[in-house]
Amino acid sequence: MKALTKSRYIGNRQFYKTVFGIAIPIMIQNGITNFVSLLDNIMVGQIGTEQMSGVAIVNQLIFIFFLCMFGGLSGAGIFTAQYFGYKDDEGIRHTFRYKLWLGLIIVLITTAILLIFGTPLIQSYLSGTQDGGDPVAALHYGEDYLKVILISLPAIYIGMVYSSTLRECGQTKVPMFASVIAVLVNLLFNYLLIFGKMGFPKLGVVGAAIATVISRYVEMTIVVTWCVKHRHSHKFFSGIYRTLRVPKVLVGKFFRTGMPILVNEGLWSIGVALLALAYSTRGMNVVAGQNIANTINNLFNIAFIAMGDAVAILVGQALGSGDLERAKDWTRKMIVTGMMLALVTGSILFATSGLFPNMYNTNDQAKQIATAFLMVQGIAMLKDSFLHCSYFALRSGGKTIITFLFDSVFMMAVSVPLAYVLSEFTELSVVWIFALVHAADLIKCIIGYILLKKGVWIRNIVKE
Repeated sequence: MKALTKSRYIGNRQFYKTVFGIAIPIMIQNGITNFVSLLDNIMVGQIGTEQMSGVAIVNQLIFIFFLCMFGGLSGAGIFTAQYFGYKDDEGIRHTFRYKLWLGLIIVLITTAILLIFGTPLIQSYLSGTQDGGDPVAALHYGEDYLKVILISLPAIYIGMVYSSTLRECGQTKVPMFASVIAVLVNLLFNYLLIFGKMGFPKLGVVGAAIATVISRYVEMTIVVTWCVKHRHSHKFFSGIYRTLRVPKVLVGKFFRTGMPILVNEGLWSIGVALLALAYSTRGMNVVAGQNIANTINNLFNIAFIAMGDAVAILVGQALGSGDLERAKDWTRKMIVTGMMLALVTGSILFATSGLFPNMYNTNDQAKQIATAFLMVQGIAMLKDSFLHCSYFALRSGGKTIITFLFDSVFMMAVSVPLAYVLSEFTELSVVWIFALVHAADLIKCIIGYILLKKGVWIRNIVKE
């Protein structure tokens, strides 16, 4: 019985070789990206709390764009993974072209919104108590940063279309390499342009934005160049621009499956922004503290994030090839693997939570808030891993309405109202509010477990 239970949740050598062959390049990519983001954050933090807060608020708004783009591309990406498993190159080309059109629409809408409403959106995060800095200065720095960072959106869009297609077809090393080069470029130009080193002008937050723009175009160029050079070995890239037309029947199919993911990611990211807005009513120290905590937490959660990507890729390919039993078995084992990794990394984060905030040039209260937030995030990492991997498992079979209800509807109906009520109508410390919002996710864990157990997500959608 013990051996049977172990084989049910623990994979063999081939299982881990395959899973980590996908996950490790993604971990490396995300790890380097988030490490450089941490250094970037520290560099901006060295020039002042207002600068750090202004940049953090804009990045919160850009995060919504990222997740809308991710959600939109992921909807078609479900089909890409299954087409790849089914060995249908023309199907992959159709999903790529669909991604190009959808991504362009998202870029245009995002740019218009941020150009028109950027200032009031930044200002909304600075309307709480005045502790921790000058909100007028933070608004000014945020506006300066936003004007430049918008230039990076086209490069992010094209890079994500190519990189997502490569990952869905099992090629994770090229996006990893491009990302590593990009973040190193970003780090170099941050140093040169924020502080004015080696004859470069001292531009502060504007320098940080310019460095990000340069790095995004470098990343896009590397990925696109590789795909063009290897179009003969990766035949789905050959003739991909012969036409930009996508058959109407497939547009409808991609749209019906993918739109719930786009809406889900959009609403979820808006929910994250609204949670930050709720916490920000307690003052700029909270804005600064949450920015520090989130940046460091992102560095620690790379393991289970990569496992979620592995679930999406490997389970999608298994479903596309018709091997439904393998899809179910591997999903269970990958979720357990992700949770074991999260238990280790969450424990390390909790134990070291007091070290990282001291790297920032901000006041003691902001550092204390950051430390407490990190402790909560360390404890919550096991829960976050289960939810993340479960989400991608449910999504891999095209059950996107279920994931929409499971993810963003819960966020908007439970998490955001809870944060607002506790922030506005109680005297609870912001740290306890943050912890209670995380604790509410345990309800979602129960729902996720039941949905996985039922197995309604296990289906091949490219043959339907």
